[in-house]
Amino acid sequence: MIAKLKGLLDETGTDWAVIDVAGVGYLVHCSTRTLSALGEVGEGCTVFTDLQVSENDMRLLGFATAGERDWFRLLTQVQGVGSKVALAILSALETAELQTACAKGDAAMVARAQGVGPKLAGRIVNELKDKAGALPTVSGGGGSAIPLSGGASADAVSALENLGFKPAVAARAVATAQGELGDDASESELIRVALKRAAG
Repeated sequence: MIAKLKGLLDETGTDWAVIDVAGVGYLVHCSTRTLSALGEVGEGCTVFTDLQVSENDMRLLGFATAGERDWFRLLTQVQGVGSKVALAILSALETAELQTACAKGDAAMVARAQGVGPKLAGRIVNELKDKAGALPTVSGGGGSAIPLSGGASADAVSALENLGFKPAVAARAVATAQGELGDDASESELIRVALKRAAG
C-alpha cells in the first residue's frame, strides 16, 4: 500500500492535488485543511496517504499529517461515513477539535461539517468517544502527529503506562517526543525522550 508521497506539488483543485514523484503524478483527494498545508504549486511537499479500493474505483486520499490520516481511518469505520464525509469533517474541524468533540460527546460540533446531519454526528461521537478520550491531542497548526493505533508511538505509550505513568501523561510525552524526533523515530528513541518529558 502507498503510505506516503514526497515530491513536488504539481496541481491543485477544490478537493484534490497532484503530487509529482520522480515524474509520476499521483492524484490525491484531500481535505481543504490539507490542501492549504501543502504550500504553493511547484514546491516540495509530503503527504501521508490511504488507498481505498472498491469494485469500480481506486482512490488515493492525502493528508498533511499522519494524525489526520488516522482520524480519517477512524471516521470511515463509522457506519454511514464514507471518504467524502470524512474529508468534509476534517475540512471543518482540526484533529484536536474533533478529538474534543468526540471525548465530550459534542455532536453539534461535528455537525458543522458539510453533509453531516445531527443523527450521523451523534453516531460518530458515540462510537469514537472511548477511542478519543485516551488519545493525545494533536495540534492543528502543523504540530506533531501521533498515530492513533499501532506503530512505534503506540508501543512507546504502552511502555510508559507499564512504568506507571497515567495514559494521558504518557500520550502527551510521546507526542512531544515524536514532535522533536520526527515520524521515523524508533520506539526506543521515543521512550528515552518521552521519559524525560513525562518526568519533567
